[in-house]
Amino acid sequence: MENKNSVKLKPLMVVGTGSDVGKSVINAAFCRIFKQDGYAPAPFKAQNMSLNSYASEEGLELGRAQAVQAEACGIPCLSAMNPILLKPTSAKSAQIVLNGKPMGDQSAREYFLKTDRDFLFSEAMKAWQSLNEKYNPIVMEGAGSISEVNLWDKDITNMRVALETGSPTILVADIDRGGVFGSVYGTIKLLPEAERKLIKGILINKFRGDISLFDEGRTMLEELTGVPVIGVVPYFSDIHVEQEDSVVIDYKRGSTEVGKINVAVVLLRHMSNFTDFHMLERMPDINLYYSAHAAEIAKADIVLVPGSKNTISDLMHLRERGLAKAIIQASEAGKGVYGICGGYQILGEEIRDPDHVEGDVENMPGLGLLPVITTLSKEKRTEQTHFHFQNRADVCSGYEIHMGQTKRMGAASLCCLEDGTADGCMVSPKLWGSYLHGILDNKTVIEAILEANGLQADVTEFDYAAFKEEQYDKLADHVRVCVDMDYLYSVLKEE
Repeated sequence: MENKNSVKLKPLMVVGTGSDVGKSVINAAFCRIFKQDGYAPAPFKAQNMSLNSYASEEGLELGRAQAVQAEACGIPCLSAMNPILLKPTSAKSAQIVLNGKPMGDQSAREYFLKTDRDFLFSEAMKAWQSLNEKYNPIVMEGAGSISEVNLWDKDITNMRVALETGSPTILVADIDRGGVFGSVYGTIKLLPEAERKLIKGILINKFRGDISLFDEGRTMLEELTGVPVIGVVPYFSDIHVEQEDSVVIDYKRGSTEVGKINVAVVLLRHMSNFTDFHMLERMPDINLYYSAHAAEIAKADIVLVPGSKNTISDLMHLRERGLAKAIIQASEAGKGVYGICGGYQILGEEIRDPDHVEGDVENMPGLGLLPVITTLSKEKRTEQTHFHFQNRADVCSGYEIHMGQTKRMGAASLCCLEDGTADGCMVSPKLWGSYLHGILDNKTVIEAILEANGLQADVTEFDYAAFKEEQYDKLADHVRVCVDMDYLYSVLKEE
């Protein structure tokens, strides 16, 4: 029997004809397939742009997609898996996170025109090398489209990475959005010859209907490009893997459903870490929906205020849209109102920004539901932790990613962290806030919320960790049967 650990595979690069073609999910599938086949894979994305991030065990920050892909690999996530993370703070600027730590905010123009691209690329490659020495193979993900010719000289995450690492590259195209022939053919033909030679396969993603109907199209695409179509992956809606791109929220906007517990997540303009609500989404008795409409918030049984990358701006927007009033009225009506991270800050008395971390506004009144005052700072706390919720015996887990300190004024704390420090503020079991992302992934927390609000749902048999493992296996099986894995292994083993 072949010892997989002794067979060093080339790294695999997965790139796209555009954004949201499914690269992250396909990457997660390959990560789990390689793990199932006895290898020791790890994910990598040189540069990522997302408001959905995660804290590694090192206390460093990385994009949530790479944390998910690491989970699919069965390994702890590391900041080296995503050495450069861009977290948008407005329509034109973003916080730059390098090797897990913030290095300041820049406008898009400043980042693309004034940063030292060679330095950033060098840092990314150092991170890649650290992974390549320990894992086999490295499953790499590109960003957006590889055919943006105006950005090629600034590329530090797509084909420049593939060239530097000598990686066989798979081009993913989304057939569901239409124009697959033009997008694939144009993408490949625009590439310089050295990069074009690295494209070893085309993967058609999100196909609806009878795949055999695309047999002729598959042949035509191969004749047009000279590159084999290694698979056609059907569209699926029954496999649930955490996604990082907030575009998925567009499919989750909604309203109340009769006969279910209705949980409204207030849709913030700079919402971060929407993955905080995935366990609730999976529970059959609960209808979780996102809304930016006061009337829909008012109808909910429970209201959740999520994290934000620009809390003051989002707080102003809540007032402009009438959402602030809806949240306050929900609490006054005796409904459960809970805030996480930025949402915790929003529910407080006041947010102060003396160092202009988020902008020019130095002081903004909060919604006044929690007796806390937040002072934003340039220091970011990034940490995984275990904790006890409301003095309950169960040990829970979560993580912190926030800038600023929140001071309680007389109210009780919510959680006791493993180091003995307190987190959050609880006015009542129906009204609290916490800095802990992932707090709602813990069964004891969900049970406490339902109990406080006089609601009943079956949470006793739901094991979220086991559920996620099952989904990774389902995803791997779904992709494996559609992809020519023998061919893929052959190009990964080529000398």
